[in-house]
Amino acid sequence: MNKFLKEFKDRGFFYQCTNETELSDLMDKEKIKGYIGFDCTAESLHVGSLLQIMCLRLLQKNGHRPIVLLGGGTTRIGDPSGKDKTRKILDEDEIEKNIENIQNILKKFLDNDNSDTKPIFVNNYTWLKDLNYISFLRDIGKHFTINKMLTFDSVKTRLEREQSLSYMEFNYMILQAYDFLELNKNENCALQIGGSDQWGNIVNGVDLIKKYSNKQGFGLTTPLITLASGAKMGKTENGAIWLDEKYLPAYDYWQFWRNTDDRDVVKFLKFFTDLEIAEINKVKEKDINELKTLLANEATTMLHGQKAAKESEQAAREAFSGNSLGSNSPSIKISKEDFEKKLGIIDLVILSKLENSKSEIRRLIKGNAIKINDEIISDEKLIINHDFFKEDYLKLSIGKKRHLKILIS
Repeated sequence: MNKFLKEFKDRGFFYQCTNETELSDLMDKEKIKGYIGFDCTAESLHVGSLLQIMCLRLLQKNGHRPIVLLGGGTTRIGDPSGKDKTRKILDEDEIEKNIENIQNILKKFLDNDNSDTKPIFVNNYTWLKDLNYISFLRDIGKHFTINKMLTFDSVKTRLEREQSLSYMEFNYMILQAYDFLELNKNENCALQIGGSDQWGNIVNGVDLIKKYSNKQGFGLTTPLITLASGAKMGKTENGAIWLDEKYLPAYDYWQFWRNTDDRDVVKFLKFFTDLEIAEINKVKEKDINELKTLLANEATTMLHGQKAAKESEQAAREAFSGNSLGSNSPSIKISKEDFEKKLGIIDLVILSKLENSKSEIRRLIKGNAIKINDEIISDEKLIINHDFFKEDYLKLSIGKKRHLKILIS
């Protein structure tokens, strides 16, 4: 088996492939280009996109060249896959801002220096914006049958639930197939990779290339990741785990990985780090907390750099070591005006952004889960005063894993 495909399987990335034997032979003979598309519906990607990013890194590692398709065109329509209603349509400026920011995030993960493997960034708005509708129907639309399109999960599920599916969204799969054809023609791209929910769209692209130009394209999908707890990857009780530090500090990103369920740690070391499989197999019997720290350090280094990872680890150690928090610990400043308004414990927690629901904060107080300077707070009407600031800050803790320095500005 081809080296790339072997590691793809060894790491647990593999779900389905079109013409796997032929793809393996091709990748043995030559270096190819493979693409993954990212719609730009938000200013940042979150860890739900991280497995796809790791696939791009794996392509580079094996000498192949990744193409990153940023869906400036398809974002204007919205992918119905996995959705139960039409996406909000963004305006042009929002989409352009999202594209720029997502490209900067992806550059952090990919090698941009090697001319043979550095990523090619493309925006499908380039070729979609000027399509002639009549010509497109004649040249491309004729290769698609409604019968087959109705069998794809993204369409079938919505119709079975009697949920609205606009004609605009129905066209998404045709445009994604056309993207693959364009990249095949103009960049000699042979492979599309995506999540398993994209299988139908990817197969459409492979078929379109065959029918339109009699060339062979390939599709490869990854499994959709769920945590051992059954929750969806990338979502927590406090929201999405963003890859942009503007939305999620490096310390919180590190803590997300450090708090991985014991049952997921080894799997995530294979998914989300560059550690070799042999090395993971060698260390997987180590103390589970050591493995979680290893995972957190490797994943955080990849995005935020080694310095941020080490500082996050040190901050976490300091937070658990006693009453004090070190200089690396996460902190926020509250204004003197807020403090002097007889600031209550509930309002303090909301200002800290550790929780945003007053009823949830009251529940946590009743469960003895909120502490100030490691002392349990049992009074939900507690007013915060200067006595709580032992040094120049107070330490606010929720549960065993969330700690924050509160300073007055």
